[in-house]
This record gives sequence, structure tokens and C-alpha cells, in this order.
Amino acid sequence: MVEINQSILKTNKQNISRQLNLENILKVVSPHIKLLDSQILKNAETDHPLLNKISEHILSSGGKRLRPALVILGAELFDGVNERIMKAAQVIEYLHTATLLHDDVVDGALTRRNKLAVCRIWGNDASVISGDYLLAMAFNNLTKLKNLEVMDLISDTTTKMAKGELLQLMRSFETINEEEYLEIIINKTACLFGAAIKTGCLLAGAEKESANLLYEYGMKLGIAFQLVDDALDYSDEKKTGKPVGVDLQERKITLPLSELIKKANDSDKKRLFSILSLKKIEKPHIDEVIDLMKKYRSIDYTLDVSRKYTKQAKKIVEELPPKKLNQTLKEIADYIVLRQF
Repeated sequence: MVEINQSILKTNKQNISRQLNLENILKVVSPHIKLLDSQILKNAETDHPLLNKISEHILSSGGKRLRPALVILGAELFDGVNERIMKAAQVIEYLHTATLLHDDVVDGALTRRNKLAVCRIWGNDASVISGDYLLAMAFNNLTKLKNLEVMDLISDTTTKMAKGELLQLMRSFETINEEEYLEIIINKTACLFGAAIKTGCLLAGAEKESANLLYEYGMKLGIAFQLVDDALDYSDEKKTGKPVGVDLQERKITLPLSELIKKANDSDKKRLFSILSLKKIEKPHIDEVIDLMKKYRSIDYTLDVSRKYTKQAKKIVEELPPKKLNQTLKEIADYIVLRQF
């Protein structure tokens, strides 16, 4: 009976996951997303062929566009989408993409969105400079919005994102805790989710109370998103389309790993530390660590924590005035914890 119930539960989860396809969820704003897709590439064009090749490679590589979609959704909750909102959505996407280009150099990444990373094709210098260009593009567009509150919000957000990356670089597997990890992902990832939806709200005439509530919604969403990302790094490559254990190879102490270190017995912890101390972590080492994570349920724990934050995000939505789009905000939260990539 237990096996039958587990099978039913698994089937139900798969059905829900199919229904919560992000493209279906965002159908309410799909015309704006399609327009955004064409604008972000067109507006990044320069008279420099290499820069154009790199921009096209990274900007057209199938990203979820979730962050700029939050700008658009934030606006639709109030006065709706106009040219300024679309420009703000581009700001968020350029900013996000710039950080990816920089991160891949820092991490020595091999792939990005199922393609070779820019730094692997054109080199680290080209990747960093292209990231700088997109960052400059973001702030150039930001000034054109002529909204001091939004400018302060995005400036503060970029500072936090840089802080998050520095905190992650400084983190050691010998001195780790969940509180430090959460501080990293709040700064590195979640603040951009919060800033995205709040930007849309502010530019569409939202009251301060509603804008702040939606910022908190975005923050909870972003925390959950990064938690799931970190859990998926130790998942089946066939599901995610990404190499398994990249975080481990880069010695990133994400929650699945820090929870394993916390729970492992002395013998397993000693073996884990010996793997982390190796000059190069190979596929058999990754498999060994994943087996330990299954033994101590550290991946399950990470997903449980992500569900806690999406539950908080959905609760915030219930505090907002009732609108049709509120259900979309809840569905995005559900999608984040059920996604496979």
C-alpha cells in the first residue's frame, strides 16, 4: 500500500509539474515577453562584431526570462505595461546576464544554458568586457527611466549582488552554517527577484505598501529559486541537461553540501573533507558525495527549505488586494519548487 501511495504521489507531482510549465504560467504576459525577446538583442547591438556575437550567444540562449517577466507582472498588477516598463525589463535582463558572464569567469564554468560558456569560446577577457558592456547598457537604460526610487533600488541591488559573490568566494567548508549560506543567496540571487517585481510596481504607480509587499514576495521567490538550483546541481544530468556536481568541483558550499557536513558521522565527514581537499574532484568523487547526500537526505532537506520560502511567498500574495494575476504569482512559486532544470 505504501508503494502504491508513493507511486500515486509521484504521478500527481509529475502532472502538476507539467501543468506548471513556466511558458503556460506566463501566457498572461506572453505578448510582452515576445517583444522583450526581440528588444533585448536588438538594443544590445553595436558596431563591434565580436561584442555582437557574444551578446547573441548569451542573450538568445534560452534563458527563462523570469526576472524581466516579474517586472512586467509587477506593472500589470497596477497601471499596466508601457514603453518604460519594457525598458525596465531590459535593464533587469542585461544586469542578470552581465553577472552570468562574470560568474562564469570566476567559476571557470564550462557551459551556460546548455551551450559552451562565453569564456570557453572567446576567452575570459572577452567574457568580462562583454559583461561590463551589458552592465553599462543596463544603467544607461536605467537613467532614461528618470525615476530616482527605481535607480536607488537597482543601484542597491547591484551592490548586494557583488557582496553575495564575494561572500561566496570567502566561504570555507571548514566553517559553514545555514545562516551564512542564506545571507549569500539573499544578496547574490534573491535581491534581483525582489527588485524586478518592485521596479514594475513602482513604475506602474503602486502604493509604497504594495510595492514593498511584492519586493518581499520576490525575495522569498529568489531564495527558493537558488535553493532548488543548488539541489539540482546534484540531480540527474538527464533531467537538468547540465553536468552534475559542478558546485562541488568549484568548492561552492551550497546548502546540500553544508547540510551533509553538518549531519555526517565522523567517518563520512572525514572522507568528505578528503574529497574537498583534492586538487581535482572527478566524476567518481561526485557520485560518492551524492550517495552520502542521499544517505543523510541533505538534498531533500534543501528542497524542504525551498518549499518553506515559496509557502511564505504565496502567503504574501494573499495579503495583496484580490486580482486575477495573484494566481499567476502563486503558480510561479509552485513552478519554482517543482522545476527540473
